[in-house]
Parts: sequence; structure tokens; C-alpha cells
Amino acid sequence: MTAVSKPIPLEQFFAGRDPLARPLFDAVRSAILRIGPTEMRVTKSQVAFRRNRSFAWTWLPGQYLSGAVAPLVLTIDLDRFDTSPRWKEVVEPTLNHFMHHLELRRMSDLEPAVLDCLREAWSKAG
Repeated sequence: MTAVSKPIPLEQFFAGRDPLARPLFDAVRSAILRIGPTEMRVTKSQVAFRRNRSFAWTWLPGQYLSGAVAPLVLTIDLDRFDTSPRWKEVVEPTLNHFMHHLELRRMSDLEPAVLDCLREAWSKAG
């Protein structure tokens, strides 16, 4: 049996968190919505962006890690390994699904190459 996360309001997701997290999230959401129609699912642990399947997630590392952490992490699912050093970590949880984790600390972290990866992931999520 698989546990299903219960949806929560977006405001609740960000309540009491790093004040930079929400503006960074808003920039990610705006960038994704400029690409095309997308469903957004908010749970206690993350915000998922999906079409036929999820292709990007944002989450709050301070919820899980102690010490100095980024206000927000953007995770993008690509069917390839992007070798750019911008990624904090890239993992392949299942064959040809490479999860690229990007720490977002400032708006400039959403550089054009990251937006291209979002576009690619959105397209493949069909």
C-alpha cells in the first residue's frame, strides 16, 4: 500500500519558513506557467508540478536539514544526466529518470539553462 500525501494550502506550506523561500517559489511557478498548462499539488513535504506525470518539485531543505541551508530547492526530472556543476546533486532513482537538485538562494539561480531544463522536463511529462 502506498501512502498518499494530503494536499494543504500553499500558505501553510510556507508558514514560518525562510522569508526568501516564497518569492523564489513564485519565480519558479511563474517560469513554469509561462511554459504551458501545469497542475500544482501542494503537500506537507513539497510542491509538485505535473502534466501527465510530475516533472518538477520545490521543497524546503530547512524542514529536513539543520545548519545553513538554501531557502528552497528545485528538483527537475530529466531523462538524461546534465553534467553542469550548478546541480547540488543528481540521482537516478529509476532507469532514465535523473533527479537534478538545485539550491535556490537568489533569483539569478533561475538562469536560462535551468529554464531550458524546466521546458524540457515539462515537454516530456506530456
